Amino acid sequence: MFISSAFAQTTAAGGDMQSSLMSMLPLVLMFVVLYFVMIRPQMKRQKEHRTMIEALAKGDEVATSGGLLGTVTKLGDMHISVEIANGVEVQLQRSAVVQVLPKGTVK
Repeated sequence: MFISSAFAQTTAAGGDMQSSLMSMLPLVLMFVVLYFVMIRPQMKRQKEHRTMIEALAKGDEVATSGGLLGTVTKLGDMHISVEIANGVEVQLQRSAVVQVLPKGTVK
């Protein structure tokens, strides 16, 4: 008498599924754009850097991440020796090499 009966509301099941998919669409699109704009180019740069480091040879002229320019004199698995001046050699990690320069750049 004092309490009214409660009735469950029913909705179309297809409408809920479609609205939930439409609400996820912007998130999926943002991830796809992020992948093609940021992630994929970064992976490509990493692959190019890895192949450049693996292809280092004795006598290559290189630039390091610290700004040193020099000629590769010794190669190891993880380290290289770079001559930065006559009689001055420094030992660096291979990953510190940023660029292989054209021959004749370092004098």
